[in-house]
Amino acid sequence: MQRRTFLSTVAISSAGLALTPLLAQAQTQAAPAQASSPGELPMNSGDHKRYRPSHRVGLGGAIGLGDSRREMSEREALGLLHEAWDQGIRYYDTSPWYGLGLSERRHAMLLSSREHDAYVASSKTGRLLKPEPGYSHDNWKGVNHFAYEYDYSASATRRSIEDSLQRMGVPNLDMVFIHDLSPDNEDISDNWKEYFDVAVKGAMPELVKMREEGLIKGWGMGVNTLPPARGAIEQSDPDIILLATQYSLLKHDDALNNLFPLAEQRDVSFVLGAPLNSGYLAGNEYYNYSKDVPDEIRQKREQYRKLAGEHNVDLRTAALQFCNAPAVVASVLHGASRPEHVRENVASMSARVPGEFWNAAKQQGLIEQNAPTPS
Repeated sequence: MQRRTFLSTVAISSAGLALTPLLAQAQTQAAPAQASSPGELPMNSGDHKRYRPSHRVGLGGAIGLGDSRREMSEREALGLLHEAWDQGIRYYDTSPWYGLGLSERRHAMLLSSREHDAYVASSKTGRLLKPEPGYSHDNWKGVNHFAYEYDYSASATRRSIEDSLQRMGVPNLDMVFIHDLSPDNEDISDNWKEYFDVAVKGAMPELVKMREEGLIKGWGMGVNTLPPARGAIEQSDPDIILLATQYSLLKHDDALNNLFPLAEQRDVSFVLGAPLNSGYLAGNEYYNYSKDVPDEIRQKREQYRKLAGEHNVDLRTAALQFCNAPAVVASVLHGASRPEHVRENVASMSARVPGEFWNAAKQQGLIEQNAPTPS
């Protein structure tokens, strides 16, 4: 039996056992449970000089599918992925880093049996995985059995992508992001510029070559800070940047004024990660992957909560729609660890947020005056 056929058979047979109780549970949720078609979610239209994914809504593969905050069973992971598909989501982002290969392997359960033109997939490069029995990492729950090493060279970049294709069971990727090459990465923070120089000479020209070969459609940085994103635009030829935590209701002025204009000049677009700041705007106590929340951020969320209550607005909905508003944004990645999170996030994209809410937020200084807001 071919690997793809095997994975497809496992996924289908597992779905029959796993999804029945999940779907039964979904019927009891307050959020709409009916499936959506891809056309009901925001899409990109028009011609662009550089590649942009057609779908403006994607599923992020770190928090849930990478076992970031709790161990998820394979049954739960399959149920989550199928819920995303049934709700019309067709863009899936993952990385070798998420669960040290776990998230990519789980995506195979959904994507390996489907025609590639039916979805958009992105993964990342910069860390090579190597088997190490019993290895675990504090970022991911459970035992991973794979350790990692950083390598931003050309040869490692191509090998990393080939490894990802095998883990995911897909023939190619639409986008590849150079991952965590950033001063906030504690592993390399003191030497991130040296790693960046390696990438400028290695990973970046190799990704340009792979784009020219037709193996990928677009590439860029996948980072949580602005300097490496700006550096890549200035020193190379990226198409799209995955920028996490830097453009949200709680923090957006720096990206809006110091990065977006340069990107627009070069026809570079953005995929926005962590639009809810790791769920903080949805009500949990994680802010940007940590429970260490600055006082000013706590105060700002309380101001937003009060304002949202005055205008009868769901704050999570407002946060997702705010990130989707800029023309330079190509897609927004919604995180989810349970099927109801997927349904709620999808429902938010068609909910109405009154203009009075956005006007009041700007009047109170919560949103920059020049920040685009949904029409």
